[in-house]
Amino acid sequence: MMKTLFLHPPSYEGFDGGAGSRYQARREIRSFWYPTWLAQPAALVPGSRLIDAPPARISLNQVLPLAREYDLVVLHTSTPSFASDVKVAEALRDLNPNLKIGFVGARVAVQPEESLKASTAVDFVARNEFDFTIKEVAEGRPFGEIDGLSYRNAAGGLVHNPERAILEDMDRLPFVTEVYKRDLKIEDYFIGYLKHPYLSLYTGRGCKSRCTFCLWPQTVGGHRYRVRSVAHVIEEIRLAKHYFPQVKEFFFDDDTFTDNLPRAEAIARELGRLGVTWSCNAKANVPRDTLKVLRDNGLRLLLVGYESGNQQILHNIKKGMLIDVARRFTKDCHELGVTIHGTFILGLPGETKATIEETIRFANEINPHTIQVSLAAPYPGTFLHRQAVENGWFDADHADLVDEHGIQIAPLHYPHLSHQEIFDSVELFYKRFYFRAGKIASIVGEMVRSPEMMGRRLREGVEFFQFLRERELAH
Repeated sequence: MMKTLFLHPPSYEGFDGGAGSRYQARREIRSFWYPTWLAQPAALVPGSRLIDAPPARISLNQVLPLAREYDLVVLHTSTPSFASDVKVAEALRDLNPNLKIGFVGARVAVQPEESLKASTAVDFVARNEFDFTIKEVAEGRPFGEIDGLSYRNAAGGLVHNPERAILEDMDRLPFVTEVYKRDLKIEDYFIGYLKHPYLSLYTGRGCKSRCTFCLWPQTVGGHRYRVRSVAHVIEEIRLAKHYFPQVKEFFFDDDTFTDNLPRAEAIARELGRLGVTWSCNAKANVPRDTLKVLRDNGLRLLLVGYESGNQQILHNIKKGMLIDVARRFTKDCHELGVTIHGTFILGLPGETKATIEETIRFANEINPHTIQVSLAAPYPGTFLHRQAVENGWFDADHADLVDEHGIQIAPLHYPHLSHQEIFDSVELFYKRFYFRAGKIASIVGEMVRSPEMMGRRLREGVEFFQFLRERELAH
């Protein structure tokens, strides 16, 4: 077994590039998702080590000396961080010419040829679902025998092996919690709407929805929801409770945990017996009866992708959601006491000044507890990317999707709506949502009831206004 380092490399200050991050960028407030997609192959390779540099504030100078200690380095990369990650690979190679270096992640899964051509320091990329591909590399198997691998051969030529069969038995994957315990400090991971410290993991992969913008199902996870058994999930939660008694909330990062309602209810009932607080991603169509079962068994919060308040835009992006259904679902959550963190995207196909206004009004009407407003980002490998290129909505000079500080830009534009108008609408959205008397009163009340929340919200407020100021200076 090759001595293997799994590395989420340093890039932009505060850059959240973990695979749980739907948009790899700096956030309005300091936020970090767990590097779960990197921890999973690390759990398959005995004696490996995982370094997640951004949340641990580990610099390149701290990482580089490790080049001489390992035989193999596997870097998780993304479209926004790719150029920076290549420089990290080159620096590692300069220190250890014998080091094997490979890249994983959605970017290289869909652009293996371009990724290998970017630098001779990149020996291989593992495409699509890469867990067992990396395990076989670490075992020292000849590259030519490993499915799912694209690599540079001894003559410098680029070779693309056959695709790896998609993993059906998800219980074959070992617990990522073991790697978290071994290599990570969980207090480094912070999401504004989750209790701290939190811990996130996957109970399955894939999403049956066909949203045109969504990165993971179209690149790595697929559109079939393949799941771990209920017993397997609960066993890991028990282990996590033992390893991390300080955890206040578990988050299930499946693209849509509620895609399989009977399974979600079965897991919830077991979690209820364990007495844990938990949250998950959900579509805005969960029936009230299911919501009640989940709430009665420890569910605190749902992360819900509303995306837009305009029905035609939802049709354009194949969201498969009706505004009236989302309204009723949200009302049910409010009445049942289930907190909602709502996510919205500005600049999707069909966006106009009028639809932006409609979405802001919709958000204020349904009134989730907190929101995140993102800019439509055409990641390579998505339908939105192909659509944007074909229609001339996407300029090549915006391909990195972030600016030089790692902050999201507005990469799309339309004949009737400019980059700048879309970019400016994010700040407008936040101000119109949070600077309402009722919302201010709700946040103040939350702070008064909890000294811990008082400290969090004050810090987040400072970070939020600093972020807005940076956006104004940058653009």
